[in-house]
Amino acid sequence: MVTDHLSRALYEPTEPPLRPLPAYVSDLLFTLHAPPRLAAHLRAVHDVAARLLAWLDRHYPTLLVDHDMVLFGAATHDIGKVEHPEELSGPGSAHEPAGHQLLLRHGVAENLARFALTHAQWIRDDVTTEELLVSLADKIWKGKRVADLEQRIVQRLAAVDGQQQWEAFLHLDDALTRIAEDAEARLAFQVSYPIQSARSDDYSQPGGRQR
Repeated sequence: MVTDHLSRALYEPTEPPLRPLPAYVSDLLFTLHAPPRLAAHLRAVHDVAARLLAWLDRHYPTLLVDHDMVLFGAATHDIGKVEHPEELSGPGSAHEPAGHQLLLRHGVAENLARFALTHAQWIRDDVTTEELLVSLADKIWKGKRVADLEQRIVQRLAAVDGQQQWEAFLHLDDALTRIAEDAEARLAFQVSYPIQSARSDDYSQPGGRQR
């Protein structure tokens, strides 16, 4: 059943290990009967975001970053694909405003719901460091490198650490190269799950009743 796939996408042990999503995000995905492939994608990006944050803590501890915001943004950035599942297998941006509105309807604060919009808008003048990191996680999880995006992050790293930008770039490049080494495994994990959404009449959660 599709809900079995959703449970597995959210909780199944993986190699390399992927952190589970925050419980409240997993609960929301069950409530929305989210496509299992979407859950797998969110889990992969969330894990990469956590790895980026751990790297920043070690190498740039003076950079002010709200970890909870980054992790929430990574865990929900594509949630609008619940309403636009065709964008799980093809291009499109309709999921961005849809995800923003969906999160607001479910009581999520605007400063968190906006990640559904801004993860694809990192060129904005008012983009925050947290938003840049979610955008970066959404690229590097599959090994994609975006020079302009990385340069914006490099500028912020150099500014807080007194480094030359080329030094900050080398440090970031090394971290992203290591993260990208697992890109094939993350991609294989994502595509192993179906795009079809779980239906309300076969809804289940781990440990709960299944119909």
